[in-house]
Amino acid sequence: MKQNVFILGGVAVIFILSSSMFTVHMTQNAVVLELQKPKEIITEPGLYFKIPFFQKVRYFSSQLLDNDSNPAEVITKDKKNLLIDNFTMFKIADPLKFLETVRGERGARARLDDIIYSELRVEIGTHDLRDIVTETRDTIMAKVTKEANIKAAEYGIEVVEVRIKRTDLPPEIANSIFNRMRTERERIAMEYRSEGKEEATKIRAETDKEKTILVAEAYKEEQIVRGEGDAVATKIYAEAFNKDHEFYTFMRSMEAYKNSLKTDTTLFMSEDSDFLEFLNKSK
Repeated sequence: MKQNVFILGGVAVIFILSSSMFTVHMTQNAVVLELQKPKEIITEPGLYFKIPFFQKVRYFSSQLLDNDSNPAEVITKDKKNLLIDNFTMFKIADPLKFLETVRGERGARARLDDIIYSELRVEIGTHDLRDIVTETRDTIMAKVTKEANIKAAEYGIEVVEVRIKRTDLPPEIANSIFNRMRTERERIAMEYRSEGKEEATKIRAETDKEKTILVAEAYKEEQIVRGEGDAVATKIYAEAFNKDHEFYTFMRSMEAYKNSLKTDTTLFMSEDSDFLEFLNKSK
């Protein structure tokens, strides 16, 4: 019986000793609570003791934490809606104040979302859309980080950096802009097509004009050459006629027979026709 009591006592001592010790790691800070009231803040790593049952320990990370916020809509100075997707790097600077105000990381992230969105809305509202996208983003982020850090200090939080991951237009506005851009591109394309058709019409008209002129000039040249040829032929015929009238008449008649008396040609005329004079002589 005494042996059992001794064993139970030893177990109780070990349990009490283990319950009275706790370890703070290098990546942690700790707050010792006595009856739910802060008793001690521990920022150095090591082995520590507390009063079992009366004291509890809350641990908080001393590392750099991140908060990836949901995209939020803000309005620029030139009244353009933007969808801002941002993230924040922060640290728990004052564990006691952090515990008293936001209780834990979930509450801290919710509070940071409110603070960052408020500062983004104020700061972006002082810049035009073009400047935000092309020039002043770093300046805006530096200003937002500074102002957010001042407000977050009330909750024991140090805001190290605020960054914009992505900047988009809201879907309904983006669709409207894309449709307007598409309409503008279609209008420009129609202008180009219209100008192209007009230019093509001018080129065709000019080409047709040049063609007509070339054909007319060619026809004129043809008629001149033909006239000159006919004149030479007439001269030759005249000279041949003057030299030998009968031979000339004979050759002209042969040529007429060749052109008119073909295998598929039928002529009806009297036998004493002048046209058949040389044929009649051959009988």
